[in-house]
Amino acid sequence: MSPQILAVAAKYSLYSGTIICLLGIVGNAINVLVFTQLKPFRNNRCAFYLTVESISNIFYLLFSLTIYILISMYGNDGTGSSLTWCKLRYTVAQTFVLITFTMRCCTAADEYFSTNYLYNIRYMCTLKLSRYLTFVFICIWITHGVIQTFFYNIMPSLGCKISNEMYIRYATYFTYPVLTGVLPIVISLLFSLFAYQNVRRLVRRQIPVARRRLDRQITAMCFVHVIAYGCLATPYFCYRMYAVNNPVSRDKPLEFANRQLVQVIFASTASLNFAISFYLFIISSSRFRRQVKFVLVKKCWKRWKCLCGFENIRTTAENIELNNFNMELEEMTNLTSHQ
Repeated sequence: MSPQILAVAAKYSLYSGTIICLLGIVGNAINVLVFTQLKPFRNNRCAFYLTVESISNIFYLLFSLTIYILISMYGNDGTGSSLTWCKLRYTVAQTFVLITFTMRCCTAADEYFSTNYLYNIRYMCTLKLSRYLTFVFICIWITHGVIQTFFYNIMPSLGCKISNEMYIRYATYFTYPVLTGVLPIVISLLFSLFAYQNVRRLVRRQIPVARRRLDRQITAMCFVHVIAYGCLATPYFCYRMYAVNNPVSRDKPLEFANRQLVQVIFASTASLNFAISFYLFIISSSRFRRQVKFVLVKKCWKRWKCLCGFENIRTTAENIELNNFNMELEEMTNLTSHQ
C-alpha cells in the first residue's frame, strides 16, 4: 500500500508543482513589467515592494522548478545523497519565502501610511527609506539562511533533517509559527484593514483624482492578496510545525507515505502564494487589467516588433508601394501631356 501512496504523492507533487511554477513565473514576470514600465507605479513605494516581492517569487519558483526537474529525472530531490544540496534545499527556499512575506508586510504597512489622514504619518515613509529597508531585510534573511545551513544533516533513517535539538525547538516554536506563519499574516492583514478604512475616507480629503484612484487600486489588490495568503499558507505551516517536531522514520513505510502525501498537498497549496498574485490582481482590479493590456500590447509587443525588424520591413514595404504609386502617377502625367 505504501509504494502506491508514495507514487501518487510523487506524481501529484511533480505535475501540480510544475504547473504552478510555470504559471507563477509568467505571472510574476508580467507584474514586474507593469510595475516598472508604467509611470504611475515608478515612484510609488507600494509598487516598489510589489516588484521586489515578484522578483523574489520568480527566484523561488525557478528554484522549485529545478527540484521538480531533478525529481522527474532521478526519482528524488537528491537531498539524501548530497550533504551540500541537503543544506541548500531548504535554506535557499526559506530565504526567498521570508523575503516575499516581508515585502508583503511592507506593502500593507506602507499603504496604510500613504493613505493616513495625518500629514506627518502620510509622508513619514519615502522611496529612499523603502529601498534601504528592503536592502536591510534581504541581508537579514540571507544571514538567517546561511546560519541555518549548519544545522541540516543527512540522517540514516530520516533523510535530510535538522540534527540540532536546540534549532529544532527554534524552527518549531519560532520559524514556522512566527516568521513564516502568524506574524506576517497578522501584520499584513491588520495593515490592509487599516488601509482599507483610510481609503474609504479619501473622498473627504482634497487629494488629486489620479492619486486617489491609484491608492484605491493598490489597497484593493493588496487586501485580496493578503486574504488569499492567510487561507493558503496557514495549513502548510501548521503541518510543518508538527512534522519538524514529530519526524517519521522510513522504517514505518505506511505512516511515512501518508505523511508525504499530506505534505505535498499542503505544500502545493502554499506554493500558490508565490504564483497567483498576478491573477488575483487581474481578478480584483479592472484598472490593472487595462494596465496589463497596455504594457503587453502597446509597449512590449511594439518593442519586440522593432527588435525583430518587422517594423522596418513594414516601413520599407510602404515606401516601395509609395514609390511605385508615384512612378505610375508620373507616367500617366507624361502621357497626358504628350497627348
